[in-house]
Amino acid sequence: MEIILPQWGKTLPSVRALQTTRACGNSLSPYDDGSGGSGLNLGVHVGDTIEHVQKNRAQIRKYFPSEPAWLTQVHGTTVIDAAQVTDAPDADASFTTQRGVVCAIMTADCLPVLFADAEGRVVGAAHAGWRGLAGGILENTVAAMREAGAGNLHACLGPAIGPLHFEVGEDVVQVFVAKDAAMEAAFKPIDTRPGKYLADIYQLARQTLAKAGVTQVSGGNSCTVSEPGKFYSFRRDGVTGRMGSFIWLE
Repeated sequence: MEIILPQWGKTLPSVRALQTTRACGNSLSPYDDGSGGSGLNLGVHVGDTIEHVQKNRAQIRKYFPSEPAWLTQVHGTTVIDAAQVTDAPDADASFTTQRGVVCAIMTADCLPVLFADAEGRVVGAAHAGWRGLAGGILENTVAAMREAGAGNLHACLGPAIGPLHFEVGEDVVQVFVAKDAAMEAAFKPIDTRPGKYLADIYQLARQTLAKAGVTQVSGGNSCTVSEPGKFYSFRRDGVTGRMGSFIWLE
């Protein structure tokens, strides 16, 4: 199975994290690996055969100390304690101070953000599409982690839609500008399409995190849309699978 390790994963005490790709699973087209082989779709809500999703989740379970705290993501701003998760509650971020509890986020273009306290006391994971970003999901996650005892936080930006492919309208630009005028810099007008812009979700996240006091940020170098052999992409394919981002305290 192909996995991605956050760049800071081995430098923070007791923190373990990984992110999956679409490769080496059990799911068939359109949830496959992009090359005709079986895919590692982890989403139960996307139309894939439940049996295949269960096999995929069982396949990655060996990497974790416990069953991940799966969420039902709704593009909102709710953050919950992963140790209290049962039956996939509606939420878009979780955190934990308990060792062996696994925070989990699924994405297929939206931005997964993994958080870790520098002292290895608190970890968290957030699902940040543009609505969540604008609404405050990252700020809420940081606040919840600090309330739980986190000090200096590190953040890792996982695979998401890249700045050459994330087309949005003027309405989206104005939502972010109303939040912070400096965020206009993350949008590039498309000359041939009046009223349309290319958004840099990584830049939006970095600016948001900086305002929340999180300046140690890694990742943000991938594009789910332009790498069909590695990542699922809802914007590119419509019907597709979901990848996972996971973090826990060892």
